[in-house]
Amino acid sequence: MVNQKEIRLSGSGGQGLILGGIILAEAAILDGNNAIQSQSYGPEARGGASKAEVIISNEAIDYPKVDKADLLLALTEVAYKKYIKTLKEDGILIVDSSVNIEDKNPSYKVMQIPILDTAFEKMGKGMVANIVALGVIREVTNVVSAESLEKAVLNRVPRGTEELNKKALMEGYLLASNRD
Repeated sequence: MVNQKEIRLSGSGGQGLILGGIILAEAAILDGNNAIQSQSYGPEARGGASKAEVIISNEAIDYPKVDKADLLLALTEVAYKKYIKTLKEDGILIVDSSVNIEDKNPSYKVMQIPILDTAFEKMGKGMVANIVALGVIREVTNVVSAESLEKAVLNRVPRGTEELNKKALMEGYLLASNRD
């Protein structure tokens, strides 16, 4: 059986979603899977639309772009509106609690989680929102192991921010596990 997951991380430039995609793909590779990561920024870069796509599979990956996402993370309303139609019918939508969801489609699972509030208020650093989000995604999907995700985070974050990012990852796990 082919086990392939297509994940789209979306929000605005400056939220660290490109790095988040790179970390998620690295964690998948550390787990022994194949992974492809791609990204795009809006013309405005910081503050503009941004997305990272990650495809994880236990077999060869034929096409490097996400067509219909198994999971869509939307940290902004703009990203939600832009990408919601690309979510699979039985997919998972994770949106920041600040995002207004107009029409809840019963064909996919919706999780509104205070990712940005957790990063800004609890962690004191908005820059870790991407790591909080990765913790949520891992906890909800089990698409990568916790060990590989932590290792990939520590490999990629700026030197001197390792403990902060480790705590952000744990906060993400807690946010997701408190939703069930």
